[in-house]
Amino acid sequence: MSAQKLKLLSFSGNTRILHLSWMAFFISFVVWFNHAPLLISIRETLGLTDQQVKTILILNVALTIPARIVVGMLVDKYGPKIMYSSLLGISSFICFFFAIADSFEQLAAARFMLGFVGAGFVIGIRMISEWYPAKQVGLAEGIYGGWGNFGSAAAAMTLPTVALMFGGEDGWRYAVALTGAIALVYAFIYYNSVSDTPKGSTYFKPKKSGGMEVTSKGDLILYLIMNIPMYTALALLAWKLSPSGVGLLTTGVTQTIYIGLVILYFYQAYHIYQVNKDIFVKAVPEIHRYKFKQVAVLDLAYLATFGSELAVVSMLPLFFSDTFDISAVQAGLLASGFAFMNLVSRPIGGLFSDRFGRKKTLSVCITGLAIGYFIMSQITSDWYILLAVVATMFCSFFVQAGEGAVFAVVPLVQRRLTGQVAGMAGAYGNVGAVTFLTVLSFVSAQTFFLVIASTAVVTLIAVQFMDEPQGQMAEILPDGTVQMIDVH
Repeated sequence: MSAQKLKLLSFSGNTRILHLSWMAFFISFVVWFNHAPLLISIRETLGLTDQQVKTILILNVALTIPARIVVGMLVDKYGPKIMYSSLLGISSFICFFFAIADSFEQLAAARFMLGFVGAGFVIGIRMISEWYPAKQVGLAEGIYGGWGNFGSAAAAMTLPTVALMFGGEDGWRYAVALTGAIALVYAFIYYNSVSDTPKGSTYFKPKKSGGMEVTSKGDLILYLIMNIPMYTALALLAWKLSPSGVGLLTTGVTQTIYIGLVILYFYQAYHIYQVNKDIFVKAVPEIHRYKFKQVAVLDLAYLATFGSELAVVSMLPLFFSDTFDISAVQAGLLASGFAFMNLVSRPIGGLFSDRFGRKKTLSVCITGLAIGYFIMSQITSDWYILLAVVATMFCSFFVQAGEGAVFAVVPLVQRRLTGQVAGMAGAYGNVGAVTFLTVLSFVSAQTFFLVIASTAVVTLIAVQFMDEPQGQMAEILPDGTVQMIDVH
């Protein structure tokens, strides 16, 4: 079955699973970014300062870092069906909490917890990889990610209008609560409509839980090193909330968090060692090996692509509003252009990856992304608004095509670890978002865009060290026999 024969207009077989899954991701993204287009109203209602607004933006992407790692492990163990339904159901109640918040502290707590919903992406990546062969998986994952990611654009385009329909200074509260109600209903729909694998297929699970399996001593060291930035990003967030930042946390609490993160890192490192200690006793057979450098490169690529998208989607409505002196509704519509490209660009990134090669496609996308952000750094109030929107959409195309290219490779690393590989790459996206948004709180928007462009150049160099997926990977069936899965 070739990539061209993916029957998108069908609602049966694997296409049915694709449609149900991208809709689950779409709803999770609407919930995750329901605050962005309403920030102007939220700021006025609660009298927030600019620093408090920027803190809300950072908090929104913080919890997603550990959540994606944990959810990645859980989805490999329990399957996507139960995990997606649970995530949407739990998130709906956190969403209601945000809608009724009447202080910055309550708003901040709810937004921090809502970062959990961002882990939904990882679940669908594993689901789609179970239902599509290697020659189609890039396009299928691209459609899942792209159409789901469009939820942030849908939120930007519709929620200001929904808030106006409810009217009054509490209009934003009703708009936010409505997204929570939709998530709760869909949790039940998804659970009753999908299965983890096609009939007769085996759902491969990791042999051990508590950390990702690696297949060499060098890979174990690289894995431990690649975990450090995730804890650093959380420490950066704690610093931002400390008296040195917005003062939401006391010095004592901040220092306790720092100590807790160090302890947590060594606790996780111990569990990673426990999962992988056998590699010190005997070598892993060649047939079962994979290279962890593949995961490391994908992590960095997703930091530059999705990390920058998260940061830009969060700040763009306010950027357009302040730069061009336009209304919240107009700013939301114009800013939605960035996420709007998801509908076509992420699937194109996946399709080109299937057709022309994983490494080549990713290199082209990262190059375009660097150029795009450099152009966006030149936007000022002297620009024509239309030209600014075109520049934004040009940049967005390469950002999201790059995301599609990253996740065209993720399912081809090691099938039983797909949730964990997706979780780690996804977490790195949030590391990027926290880092970029923290940078934004100190510099102008123009410098912020330049920082992302520079990060993309470094990432482009790293991508050159990635190996093109070839041949087959081996997984062991419950009866002990080996099954070979095509990755090319």
